[in-house]
Amino acid sequence: MATRIQTASREEGCADFAGASTAGSRHTKTPAAPAAKAPTRRKFLKTGLAGGAAATLGPWYVRKTLASSGEVNVLMWSDYLPASFIEAFQSSTGIAVNHVGVGSNEEVIAKMTAAEGRGFDIVSPTNMRAEQWQPLQLLQPFDMNRIDTAQVNPAMLAIGTDGWNFGGRGPHWLPHIWGTEAIAWRTDRWQPTDGKPSYGDIWQPDVAGMTMGRPHSMMLGAGLYMETIGELNPGDCWRAYESEDAMRPVWERITDWCVARRSYIKIFWNDADTQKNGLLHEGIVVGQTWDGPPTALKNAGEPVTYQAPREGALAWVDGMAMSVGAENIDQLYAFINFCYRPEPAGKAIDIHGYNSAVLGADTYASESYNKNMADAYPDEALKNLNPWPVEPQWYADVRAEYRNRFINA
Repeated sequence: MATRIQTASREEGCADFAGASTAGSRHTKTPAAPAAKAPTRRKFLKTGLAGGAAATLGPWYVRKTLASSGEVNVLMWSDYLPASFIEAFQSSTGIAVNHVGVGSNEEVIAKMTAAEGRGFDIVSPTNMRAEQWQPLQLLQPFDMNRIDTAQVNPAMLAIGTDGWNFGGRGPHWLPHIWGTEAIAWRTDRWQPTDGKPSYGDIWQPDVAGMTMGRPHSMMLGAGLYMETIGELNPGDCWRAYESEDAMRPVWERITDWCVARRSYIKIFWNDADTQKNGLLHEGIVVGQTWDGPPTALKNAGEPVTYQAPREGALAWVDGMAMSVGAENIDQLYAFINFCYRPEPAGKAIDIHGYNSAVLGADTYASESYNKNMADAYPDEALKNLNPWPVEPQWYADVRAEYRNRFINA
């Protein structure tokens, strides 16, 4: 059966993943490590996200599936399933992949709600969205006996066990791809001060009209920058997640600050392609982006790079969840197990530019993989990640209010 692929866009991301806080403080910088000791992706996946804890996984059993034919319907971020990955999966299993690409968690929820959880076997929520998914009752738990998790980062697996165990029925979410949001720029047109970028760089007069970002997350980036210049108190942005009363005063100030600089921003992006086009064809010299798009451009030889800012990169984990109306059960488990094989997971990294939850995947990526890691997260940057906090629906609703005020200013 021929592979059928439909793509669209991708948006939301965040990560309150297990073990992140033990990797280092969100706000305290430590002395720079020698360049020769820049962390590798393999070391980070094995130790950083897990907080250095060694997890012992019990025996697993994978039931043989009828994976010689059939199809699996996947609702997933548009740039996560390269054609070569899908072709390898189909060649290995005989299963066709019907991929519908998405650009935001809101889009995933909207499509699933409209279809009452039917039409797709696998969907891809971001880890911090559990509180929004649980009341919808659109997902069902995985049979973990059918999944080989031996090569999956244990700290990321714990997200599903701890945060997505709806009603005590078991994990409703599995980790797939992780990444960050930070600063990308054209190396032939702009350089950060002292070689260290900041979220504040995209709001400066010298690059006015040549910057871009995703509205709500660039506003958060602005808030983190405002904390460093005395416009907000240290920690205000994270305290805003505690309650609406705590959030509104902080976001009022952030919104006023961003509205005053609204004319500086040329492009509001909502997907990977818009980020790439902005840097290549739309005159963008610096922007707040995901790691995947600029890294893919860099791998292709373009004068683009990506780096965690002084305030700390925003980190997230996108996952896989089984819809309540899933029909191709054997095929979806075959798909998940293929995603958890280090070789196909690693080969996909060079194309999409993000990072795999599979330990050892990096050994199948290109030689540039560790260099990109060192460039993106120099010194102690990996210990200064800002995992996106768990996001209640009230927070998303209030944030949308301020976001709309900003983009319509």
